Amino acid sequence: MAGSDYYSDTDPSAMEVWVKHFRKMDPVRRVQLALEHSETRFKLVELNVREAYPQARDREVFLRVAARHLTRDQMIGAYGWDPELHP
Repeated sequence: MAGSDYYSDTDPSAMEVWVKHFRKMDPVRRVQLALEHSETRFKLVELNVREAYPQARDREVFLRVAARHLTRDQMIGAYGWDPELHP
């Protein structure tokens, strides 16, 4: 199965059941799940940033979260914030 290396900790038979279930799922529901997954991931990254930088204000937290998803050039271009200057 293509991409199954990503789930190397998952039993192959369990993965096959999950894939079959996912393929049968309504496309709208699949998009909903993808969006929920993305939202959860961003919240976890935000929690990680807040833990690493407890004194950071909301704007700095936002920038640090964004910097984990964008390139340095994108951060500078979009927000005028250089992550290399704010380790």
